[in-house]
Amino acid sequence: MRVSKVMSSPVIGATTTTTIREAANRMRDRNVGTLPIFRDNRHIGIVTDRDIVLRALAAPGFMLGPDTAVADIMSCHVITCLAEGDVAEAAVLMGERQVRRLLVLDPAGALVGILSLGDIAEHVSEELAGQALGEISEARARDARA
Repeated sequence: MRVSKVMSSPVIGATTTTTIREAANRMRDRNVGTLPIFRDNRHIGIVTDRDIVLRALAAPGFMLGPDTAVADIMSCHVITCLAEGDVAEAAVLMGERQVRRLLVLDPAGALVGILSLGDIAEHVSEELAGQALGEISEARARDARA
């Protein structure tokens, strides 16, 4: 099955100057846990609800205020897949790269959606989503022991 058939769309995003508070409110209002970050209409990163907690609120030695720009806590290394790609291959990529979400691009490189483990479980296969989650969890546990 193609990624485009199960991805979440349209994309709710933010810019580098969006504050942590604005991003959290947007996540709450739209019931999402991640926002792609844009600069000049191009995606350059991603911020998750987990990023807000770990990088802003529970950062060792300091706490960033709610008016801090999300650019200060976003992840710049974003993993992507193509909308015309296969969902099973995307799930393998999630497991390999230890991520629960992929930004979905069209052939021109424009962001057209987000694929989550939840999307896979709901629309394709709970087993496939579970396998990817198992790989993510196993790899993180291995990293924590190292």
